Amino acid sequence: MTEEEYELVEATPSSDDYRRLRIAAGLSPKTAEAAAAGLPNTIYAVVIRKDGEAIGMGRIVGDRGLFYQIVDIAVDPKHQKRGLGKRIVGALVDHLRQTALPSAYIGLIADGEAHRLYSLFGFKPTAPLGIGMSLSLK
Repeated sequence: MTEEEYELVEATPSSDDYRRLRIAAGLSPKTAEAAAAGLPNTIYAVVIRKDGEAIGMGRIVGDRGLFYQIVDIAVDPKHQKRGLGKRIVGALVDHLRQTALPSAYIGLIADGEAHRLYSLFGFKPTAPLGIGMSLSLK
């Protein structure tokens, strides 16, 4: 498949697409209630579509001034290894370069080997100055 067959659109994924893509890409599942509450607060998002179906996504969340977080980078495994993750992250970083204030902190969590992708865009590990931490409310 060629890159032209994939359309990148500036849009927040629907709740159903969001939840399906997270699971397909090996990310943790989210409830419909959480998606309904959280997705409208997206600052900026892109979706990659193939034949009208959402097969990839990425979002930016934050306070629109001090802090931004790149989240939910996901590509359906059937469409991976085609540079789609790079297109998604590139669109998000381009948006931040155009809109974020110079002193803003832009962070993300790189799962597995994803740090290789993010480093292409200038992201650097925070360790040893800091480490990412999380709290699960399950």
